[in-house]
Amino acid sequence: MVPPAVLAVLFLLLPTVGLLVRTPWRRLGSIYRHQGVWTALRLSIESSLEATAVALLVGVPLAWVLARLRVPGMGIVRAVVTVPLVLPPVIGGVALFNAFGRKGMLGGFIRAVFGQDLPFTYVSVVVAQTFVAMPFLVVTVEGAFRTADRGLEEAAATLGAGRSRIFLRVTLPMVLPSILAGAVLCWARALGEFGATLLIGGNRPGISQTLPTLVLSVFSDQPSDAPALSLPLIAVALIVLGVMRDRWLRPIATAT
Repeated sequence: MVPPAVLAVLFLLLPTVGLLVRTPWRRLGSIYRHQGVWTALRLSIESSLEATAVALLVGVPLAWVLARLRVPGMGIVRAVVTVPLVLPPVIGGVALFNAFGRKGMLGGFIRAVFGQDLPFTYVSVVVAQTFVAMPFLVVTVEGAFRTADRGLEEAAATLGAGRSRIFLRVTLPMVLPSILAGAVLCWARALGEFGATLLIGGNRPGISQTLPTLVLSVFSDQPSDAPALSLPLIAVALIVLGVMRDRWLRPIATAT
């Protein structure tokens, strides 16, 4: 088992090593000053956090419905939820454009209510990131709801607790570690989202240009500078995920 494991580690490690080796370390300062990397990084972090918040707001109830309700058609709903996991990101962008674009199914409604079209705006970036990242949260939390101890909920019910109180005081604390873990996965996916964001966001500097889409623009013109622009995103992701793993993911592993 060891040789295949070593090959797997090398396969996953070599691209990152190649990125670091090819980074023009001596020109980092000038690259960052002229490429607008900090604006794109700020936009990436803000939009990914907002997408995670939206996913938590609607994804946790959806996970509960998928785990607890027994009605016809839930298999279809579950399939719809997991489609973005396997859908190519570019196709996801095309789908979002046909749903929310100017000539999309809801395009006229969005323009009538908000006075502008959704594509090529900051909001479109958040929408794209939520679309591709929320299934990671839903799948994780659904599994937690399925395996949660129903006996504790039944005991609370026999003591006179209402449904809302049972959910808030019994069920939610049991699945909270999984909710946090799902939020981490959702945020990480949203932070690195590229294809759908590029199509519906338009890669407009200062408005809808995230760091991944900025890397594409720089790679098209100056390929040697692209590795340098990848460093802030890698650093932020590693630091935040490392902190979250120590606080949240490790207790989950020990509990199971």
